[in-house]
Amino acid sequence: MQNWAGNLEYSSAEVHRPTSVEELQDLVANASRIKALGSRHSFNTVADTDGIHILLDSLPQEIVVDVARSTVKVSGGISYGALGRALEEQGYAIHNLASLPHISVAGAIQTGTHGSGVNNPSLAAAVVGVELVRASGELVTLSADDDDFLASVVGVGALGIVTGLELAIRPSYEVRQRVLTGLSWERALAEFQGIASSAYSVSFFTDYTGDTIPQVWLKALDTEAALPDLFGATAATSAMHPLPDMSAENCTEQLDVAGKWLDRLPHFRHEFTPSNGEELQSEFLLPLDQAPAALQAVRELAQKLAPLLFVSEIRTVAADEFWLSPFYQQQSVALHFTWKPLQTEVEAVLPELEEALRPFGARPHWGKLFTPGQYDFAALYPRFEDFRALVQANDPSGKFRNGLLDSVLGVAVTS
Repeated sequence: MQNWAGNLEYSSAEVHRPTSVEELQDLVANASRIKALGSRHSFNTVADTDGIHILLDSLPQEIVVDVARSTVKVSGGISYGALGRALEEQGYAIHNLASLPHISVAGAIQTGTHGSGVNNPSLAAAVVGVELVRASGELVTLSADDDDFLASVVGVGALGIVTGLELAIRPSYEVRQRVLTGLSWERALAEFQGIASSAYSVSFFTDYTGDTIPQVWLKALDTEAALPDLFGATAATSAMHPLPDMSAENCTEQLDVAGKWLDRLPHFRHEFTPSNGEELQSEFLLPLDQAPAALQAVRELAQKLAPLLFVSEIRTVAADEFWLSPFYQQQSVALHFTWKPLQTEVEAVLPELEEALRPFGARPHWGKLFTPGQYDFAALYPRFEDFRALVQANDPSGKFRNGLLDSVLGVAVTS
């Protein structure tokens, strides 16, 4: 069994699709090593195991809106695309979406996945309740008032298998999307926060070469006024794909045509299924005020990076309070790299890129390619030691861990 990109062959000995939470509890309680897989849209071994892999798609699937509480209860294996359609049918929405609507809710939240927007926190910020099976097989439900809540929501799979979540919802809203071309790097670096704040969600697409950023995608609430100034860039007059040689037919509608939130916040249409095996990804999150200097440092590596890149996307994310979130107490800029399927070459250049970003306090995305040995995670995450102690207390035998998590957490396994 492979991941989405096809760059990883999972090492599990067995794969199970439990049909009830009780069956899942029994599997967890009796396993020596076990992990859950969502949409498999991770590019490293964070979800790998040499024991049992659990797929959640045969568990009872539910999306239940609680109008009085302004929340929705959702099964962990459901995709954001399915959740969005179900919410919209009842006139509701969530605050943001990632670039792809195809990823699973539980997997995205566990790894700190996000959309964009200076004032928009990650997808995990919508969580007000989480249900998960601990290593003992116990089913627990945590809310914001519980001691373990802030550790367990973005838990990188180390504290249990998520079977359900409760998310905050809001009334449905409309978004219009436009693309700017040819934004000068000089203007981008001088006014980065202003440009990144110029719409509800803003994404910059570049390969770091040249004097301009080829595309800037602005996703504005339909209630927001149109920009009087395009920062010296030019508004596109036809729909565009982030990759200049690709057709825009699979992208969400642009040209300032208003549409529902679920049809504008992702870059790609839900009915389009992205192909497998055509890309690798890395992402690094650092304080927003470090963006100009960090981007300039990456530009100095452009001649090494560009031949390996399809494109890099630059976004912003508001702070949150989840212990292992890359945005923990930090308004952030996200530097996302979509690499060509050249894993050996990418892994060779990553340490140099990571070293260039080290002075800015960069934190890697948990589900993408990075070099664990490059990071002092305890220094990057103020609650890291608390998280490690919680893992030790809840999973002393390392049932939910693997080589990557062991190298990150450094937790001793006890019998």
